[in-house]
Amino acid sequence: MSIASKKVDSLPPYLFAKFQEKKEELQAKGVDVIDLGIGAPDLPTPNFVIDALIEEAKKSENHRYSPYDGCSEFKEAVATFYKNYYDVTLDPETEVLTLIGSKEGLAHLMQAVLDSGDQVLLPDPGYPVYSTAVHLAEAKYYPLPLERANGYVPCYDEIPDEVIEQAKLMLLNYPGNPTAATVDSAVFEQAISFAKENNLMIAHDSAYNLVTFDGYKAPSILQVPGAKNYAVEFGSLSKSFNMTGWRIGYVVGNKDVIKALSVLKSNLDSSQFLAIQKAAATALTSDLSTVQEHNAVFEKRRDILVKALRKIHIDVDSPKGTIFVWAKVPGHFTSLSFANLLLEKAGIIVTPGSAFGPTGEGYVRIALTVSVEKFAEVTRRLEKLHIEEAFN
Repeated sequence: MSIASKKVDSLPPYLFAKFQEKKEELQAKGVDVIDLGIGAPDLPTPNFVIDALIEEAKKSENHRYSPYDGCSEFKEAVATFYKNYYDVTLDPETEVLTLIGSKEGLAHLMQAVLDSGDQVLLPDPGYPVYSTAVHLAEAKYYPLPLERANGYVPCYDEIPDEVIEQAKLMLLNYPGNPTAATVDSAVFEQAISFAKENNLMIAHDSAYNLVTFDGYKAPSILQVPGAKNYAVEFGSLSKSFNMTGWRIGYVVGNKDVIKALSVLKSNLDSSQFLAIQKAAATALTSDLSTVQEHNAVFEKRRDILVKALRKIHIDVDSPKGTIFVWAKVPGHFTSLSFANLLLEKAGIIVTPGSAFGPTGEGYVRIALTVSVEKFAEVTRRLEKLHIEEAFN
C-alpha cells in the first residue's frame, strides 16, 4: 500500500534538492565544487535587522500567536514601503497579508482561488514552484513562452482563444527568475489591459524587486491605474535583505484575492513568529542603504561573470536585476549536457534552463552567490575548459 497520495507520488523531486545531493556526492569525493546553481544570497542579513529581532525576541508578548493575517506593525510597514517606494496606497487591513515567505504564499494562492480543472497561464521558463502549485490545486496550466527576442514578455496574441476563455489566473515574474528579465511599466499596463479584456486575475511575483543594477528601478504592477481590480503582487525579504531563512514575505493588492488566501491560510498556519515580523518591519521602513550596498556587490560579480562568459564566446546579456545570469549554451550542447560539462570538468554547478520549462532549453541559469574571489576561480576554470574549441 502506498502511503503517499497520488498527488504527491506524481510530483517530481524538487529540482534544487537534487542539485544539493549531487553537490554533496562530489564534495565527499574531494571535489572543490563551486555552487552557482541555487539562488540563495550569501551576503549577511543587515545587522540592524538582526538587532531588531534580538530586541523583539526578548519581549514575552511576541512569543504568543500572531494574528492570522499578520501583525499590524508588519502590514503597516509593507503599506509604508509601497507608498514611499512606488507611490501606491494600500489599506494594511484589507490589501496586505503577511506570508511565511512568498513561496508559501504563491503555492497556497493556487488552492485559494482555483477549482479542479481551472486554467492558469504560467511563464515558460519560470520558477518550478508555479507549476507544482497548480498541480497540487488539481488545476491545469498553459505555458507562456518567454523568448529573448521579445524581451521575455508574453505574446498575448499567440495564446489560443479557447485557452484564454478558460483562464482564471495569469502569473508574471519581473525581475525574472530564471531569465533575469527586467521590464518597464508599459509591460504591466499591457498585462492589466489583457486581464481586463478577458476577465482574469494576475499574480505578480516580485521577489527580486529591490535587487537591481545600473540605475534601473523595477516597477510594481500596482502602479498601473486600476490594477488592484485585477492583480495581486507577492514580495519577499529573502533576496533584498538576505533573509531567506527567516521566511517572511507579503502579498498586496486585490482585497478579494487576499481575503480568499487569508481564509485558507488561517486554516493551515498561524502566521510567522511575531519577532520576525516586527524585525522585518524595521527592514522595510529603513532607508534601503544596505540593499544598495549589497546590490553593488552583486553588480560587481555580474560584471566579472559576464566578462568571463563572453571571453569564451558564450552569448549572454548583462542583466539589470536579480541574482542570476541567463546564458545561452554554446554550439551543439543542450542545457543539460552543458551543465554536466561544467560540473564534471570544472566542478561548477549551474542550473540547466530546461529545468524551468521547455522554452528554457538552450540556456543555463548561473547564480551570483559566491564571492568575487570565487568568481575569479570560476573565470580560471572556464578558460581552462577551452569551450570555444568544442563548437568551432
